[in-house]
Amino acid sequence: MIFENFQNFGPALCLGLAAIGSSIGCGLAGMTSHGAMAKVEEGHAKFVALSAMPASQSIYGFALMIILQGALKAENDFAIFGIGLACGLAFMVSAIFQGKACSSAILAVSKKPSVFGMSFAAPGIVESFALFALVGGIMMAS
Repeated sequence: MIFENFQNFGPALCLGLAAIGSSIGCGLAGMTSHGAMAKVEEGHAKFVALSAMPASQSIYGFALMIILQGALKAENDFAIFGIGLACGLAFMVSAIFQGKACSSAILAVSKKPSVFGMSFAAPGIVESFALFALVGGIMMAS
């Protein structure tokens, strides 16, 4: 039967979608980082740090996957599937848009290095939505 292991789809989607979003977000910011490094002589580590920010959503997806896997019971398989799908999508979209925010932050820092500290504000706000999804997913799975 094709849906024999249906209960595993929720946790798998949670991690898989988060990882897809993180790779897209890090890729977007990384490409901007490389362009900025070609134009600026110093401060490259700042660009790399901003490029890596969207990777955190994969960590959230991994943590929630483990929690969801432990919460599986015969009577709540569909609920776990829904939590995994909804949170996985939230992680994915958050990571992609965080990558875009990091990309613009990299451009700003490359032109005006003094804004480095403030350049974490927008990506941090975008990340907060992934944290809300993580906490919500944990609360629903408990």
